[in-house]
Amino acid sequence: MNGLAIDTSTFVMGVAIMKDSQLVGEFTTNLKKNHSLRLMPAIRQLFEEAEMKPKELDRIIVSEGPGSYTGVRIGVTTAKTLAWSLNIPIVGISSLEILAQNGRYFDGLISPFIDARRGQVYTGLYRYKNGMIIREMNDQLTLHHDWLEKLKDRFTDERILFISSDMDKHQEALVQKLEDQAVIAENTDLVLRPREMLRIGMNKGTEGGTHDFRPNYIRLAEAESKWLEGNQGEEIKNKGE
Repeated sequence: MNGLAIDTSTFVMGVAIMKDSQLVGEFTTNLKKNHSLRLMPAIRQLFEEAEMKPKELDRIIVSEGPGSYTGVRIGVTTAKTLAWSLNIPIVGISSLEILAQNGRYFDGLISPFIDARRGQVYTGLYRYKNGMIIREMNDQLTLHHDWLEKLKDRFTDERILFISSDMDKHQEALVQKLEDQAVIAENTDLVLRPREMLRIGMNKGTEGGTHDFRPNYIRLAEAESKWLEGNQGEEIKNKGE
């Protein structure tokens, strides 16, 4: 089985290729640079290094969100375009679920998160059990302060591993709130690894066609929310007239 994994859900950009069920190439950066300009060159370079052609792929795996609206859209659009042109399945995986894989073998709870600005985070709760990372609480958008309060109240006797490429923005708050209960992942474990996408995505069932695939933003983009609010207000006004 041959597969291509793509992640652009945050500042981290990751691409990986599997050939004959073996990881043969991986490219990851954590830089504030434009994914739209760098993604396809990275994919092209990996194919050249692996001495592969896109037509040899069996499926494409992409991080479906949550994360940066623009970043998720770039990755999903690229993945859908490639999948459609090659007539192969596309598989989406939660960016938080992939990030949680970095906590494999941790004896406790795992809380990956992505900064969502204004004190909010995209987060969820996972646990390593029976050789797998399983979901304990659904991915969600929440105020980080409220999330930490919830964890402190519900899981008083368990250590919690936090994983995020945005750790610098939240580490002080989570340590103050949870003290010794909070465990910070090593610096090299804070970013999503596209190789984990391959491991999960190559064994995941496919549902629906390429055109039916949709990213999971969890919330609407700010511009779209304002547009809907404005149009709903206009609709109410027109009905009143």
